Amino acid sequence: MGQIIFILTVIIAFGLLGYSFARYYRVMKKFKPYKVDRIWERTKRMFKVAFAQTRILKRPIGVLHAILFWGFLIILFGSFEMLLDGILGTERILGHLGKFYDIMIAGGDIFAPIIAVFVIIFILRRTIIPVKRFEGREMKTRNHLDALLALTLILILMITLMGYNTFYYIYKIKSGEAIIGAFPFSRLLAGLFPNVTAEHAHIISKTNWWIHIETIFIFGNILPYSKHFHVYLSIPNVFLSRLEPMGKMDTMEEIKGEIKAMLYPEQATEEQEEPEIERFGALDVTDLTWKNYLDSLTCTQCGRCTSVCPANITGKLLSPRKVEMDLRERTAEITPQLLKGEEVDQSKTYLYGYLTEEEIWACTSCHACVNECPVMNHHTSIIFELRRYLVMEKSSAPAGLITAFQNIENNGAPWQFSQEDRMLWAENLTYKGEPIHVPTMAEKAEKGEEPEFLFWVGSAGAFDERYRKVVQSFVKILHHLGANYAVLGTEEMDTGDVARRAGNEMLYQMQTFQIIELFNQYNVKKIVTCDPHDFNTFKNEYPDFGGKYEVLHHTEFLEQVIKEGKLKLNGKVLSGKRLTYHDPCYLGRINRQIEAPRFVLRQLNVDLVEMPRHGYNSFCCGAGGGQMFKEAEPGEKEIFIERTEEALGTEAEIVATACPFCMTMLTDGLKYKNVNDKVHDYDIAELVAMDLELV
Repeated sequence: MGQIIFILTVIIAFGLLGYSFARYYRVMKKFKPYKVDRIWERTKRMFKVAFAQTRILKRPIGVLHAILFWGFLIILFGSFEMLLDGILGTERILGHLGKFYDIMIAGGDIFAPIIAVFVIIFILRRTIIPVKRFEGREMKTRNHLDALLALTLILILMITLMGYNTFYYIYKIKSGEAIIGAFPFSRLLAGLFPNVTAEHAHIISKTNWWIHIETIFIFGNILPYSKHFHVYLSIPNVFLSRLEPMGKMDTMEEIKGEIKAMLYPEQATEEQEEPEIERFGALDVTDLTWKNYLDSLTCTQCGRCTSVCPANITGKLLSPRKVEMDLRERTAEITPQLLKGEEVDQSKTYLYGYLTEEEIWACTSCHACVNECPVMNHHTSIIFELRRYLVMEKSSAPAGLITAFQNIENNGAPWQFSQEDRMLWAENLTYKGEPIHVPTMAEKAEKGEEPEFLFWVGSAGAFDERYRKVVQSFVKILHHLGANYAVLGTEEMDTGDVARRAGNEMLYQMQTFQIIELFNQYNVKKIVTCDPHDFNTFKNEYPDFGGKYEVLHHTEFLEQVIKEGKLKLNGKVLSGKRLTYHDPCYLGRINRQIEAPRFVLRQLNVDLVEMPRHGYNSFCCGAGGGQMFKEAEPGEKEIFIERTEEALGTEAEIVATACPFCMTMLTDGLKYKNVNDKVHDYDIAELVAMDLELV
């Protein structure tokens, strides 16, 4: 009878679970497609991130979670055996596996009390010990109760597993039967119950067995409707996560087709069909991909993303966790309509009904949330799609961004300067008292020459008064090296990186096609630039449009020529100066280049002191994602002030960086703090030029 009851329970439990997964799958099909390829790369990432728990281990408390995860994997072996025993009416059916069986059962026996202790710690952290990242306006009482319910069920599972093993051991000892498996911890616990009879031990063991397995069935069916759905989804979600570079935005192919037809009408054919465009960007959840939805279901609500978000840290409304939670909640709200194939009620949508424009525009696109997420969710891809809707469907954007769009379109730069003024920065340049002529690609082409590389000056380098000094310093270094380079001069135009990250995909692609055509005209193969944003654009996004180049950030170029022995630094001018380096988001975290700038700085013989947040975990300056050209959203303080205060906390004399946006923000921050006469900010190129006594 017990066996029959168990089999019925199994059928019901797995039937309900199958129903839940089928329901989610049917909803997922209503979302936009997502490409899954490069299976081997995905598999390697899955083992590295999901099984090795590399992201979880970034924080000390992550060790507990990682041990809990690995312990569960071992305990699953015993759970599978319980399932077989219940169905077949056997006892420890896998015992014939010998030593392997002993190791697995012993592992589960050891991990059960460890996990129980860890779960108690986790419960205390959620009830008694305040943890800031567990709070937030998106975290309602039900979210906390959800977490506590899951932790309580896990605790019950561990207690009943210990009870099952301990009294099984006592029963076998008292009855004189052979013990199947190894029980190092339960053997110790058994000593606490010397007076229990074999009969009672058998009853208690079986009772714990039943409670344990039924709790698994209950817990298993609660999970799909809980924040702990990641127990099922985290491994597949990591496997399916984006393989593209972190800073690469998805290309809107429908826009691409339109612009190609506009710019190159002679290439269009009658057979080409215009893709059907329902909506640019995302207003509601089904405008996103099914992977975005899977991210929201996998979200653990741990708050790691929000805890590193510069906007949230400085008191603004944006919370990357809320972006994910709202996506899941909105989808749950319209699920009945989606499953019935009905038209979704648009009186309330994901944008406006759950997320506000203020939240969406607060994002700096620093990708700290993406870098931190333990299950590899990609929050920024959602925010970018919402911005695309606002800009391309509603023509809605902060005033400063609209002005920047107009300037890029009319003047080829975010500022209102004439294209003809792009070479003013190169006037009156000298090298060791002699005038410097900065060659252009057009001049080289007229002579039938081809430079080794194009030096991309960028809009900031051409027009920003402060950053002009940086490109001037770098050009002096190039002349010191005798480098064979050229610039585009007045032919150069803005890459449109700002426009793209602010939602104006149309403008970005217009710029991209024109620039690539110009590059093709001059047979450009290699690009060096001081701007990490343009560096990211050329390196990661231009290949989508046929533009494939070798791209170096100027710090990488400097590292390269130093290592090759072409550039020898003196290490005297700045020797002993206390210096801290601010990692630009689009160089360090997003493009994983943190060593080249530090290598160059070390050659200057400075006293390099790191800020608490540096490298891949550096804090944003606050200018990315279009923030440079708009007013910041309301908050407790400006992001650049937070970063400036952190830099000043190192007591450095010099704050070094390698990005025009970062330079602007740190310059403003030092002025705001009234320390710009004591603490100075320089680009690495300027510091190298100082060392060489070129300035």
